[in-house]
Amino acid sequence: MGENMRSKFDDELEVLNEEILKMGMLVEVSVEKAVGLISKQDVKKAKEVYEHEEEIDNMEHKIQTHCLRLLIEQQPVAKDLRRISAALKIITDMERIGDQARDIAEICMHYEDGNKFGDTGHIIEMGRNTIYMVKNTVKAFVDNDVVLAREVSKYDDVVDNYFITVRDDLIKLIREEKVEPDFIVDLLMISKYLERIADHAVNISEWVIFTVEG
Repeated sequence: MGENMRSKFDDELEVLNEEILKMGMLVEVSVEKAVGLISKQDVKKAKEVYEHEEEIDNMEHKIQTHCLRLLIEQQPVAKDLRRISAALKIITDMERIGDQARDIAEICMHYEDGNKFGDTGHIIEMGRNTIYMVKNTVKAFVDNDVVLAREVSKYDDVVDNYFITVRDDLIKLIREEKVEPDFIVDLLMISKYLERIADHAVNISEWVIFTVEG
């Protein structure tokens, strides 16, 4: 690849990096707002999560097109090829996170007439830890930080343990007959979506490692 072509390709990769960063920031905000809706239902914030999800979908298509154009026009090899291939995988996981943030928001807004979730300490903590994973996996990608990427992957166990704790909490509520069955199902679904978001964060981290180390 000639010097001028290399320079142009590097510029294209920088644009690609900026696009993914913007998408990642939208995903972070969506998850934060969705988790916030668990403890306090807010129509405005829920609407913002829905709007972010649509924008995330649009960005996925835009970045896909950009990646495919680079693959066809530049025919990259080695690390460049890994970077673009990983980008295609990463944005798919980001899009899934956006979908699941919207799913959480939709469940929460079934209770928009008032906070009926009661004591949700464990699920809130699960949400906070999931947010931590999403934020740091995006940072790991932007900074090519393999150490941080591996830390995010290990953190998945923390979220998985919270899922077990939340499940046990819900079983206890069922036995004590303190809440309606629909409420139990909703909380279980929210915790499952959080677990899936954490799994997608791990996927992104693994692609960061692949990009850097091969």
